[in-house]
Amino acid sequence: MTGRSERGAAAHQAGAAAEGIAARAYDEQGYVVAEYRWRGRGGEIDLILRGHGLVVFAEVKQSATFDAAAASLGAAQIGRIMTAAAEFLEGEPGGSLTECRFDAVLVDGTGAVQILENAFGQG
Repeated sequence: MTGRSERGAAAHQAGAAAEGIAARAYDEQGYVVAEYRWRGRGGEIDLILRGHGLVVFAEVKQSATFDAAAASLGAAQIGRIMTAAAEFLEGEPGGSLTECRFDAVLVDGTGAVQILENAFGQG
């Protein structure tokens, strides 16, 4: 394996681990994971959860610190997530009227987690 592919594999594993941490945090709040890494034409959503009468679209960001994780979420990525979420909602009984929320989930280097509800100012 080249250095580049090793780094890519390590990043993939770290991302999967962070998503697992995030899923457990939501589980503790009474949510159920409906989809991991759901991919639509518009992009990918890390976690889609159901609970408390709504659908939650969660983008998981992992870095050494919460601030660094938050800083890695850019406007273009938020746009892709919103587009993918709209596509997902097309398959819901309530369509675009389905009650939903967009969260950012930050995981730091120690595995601690912060869920920022309505992080994209939508929902």
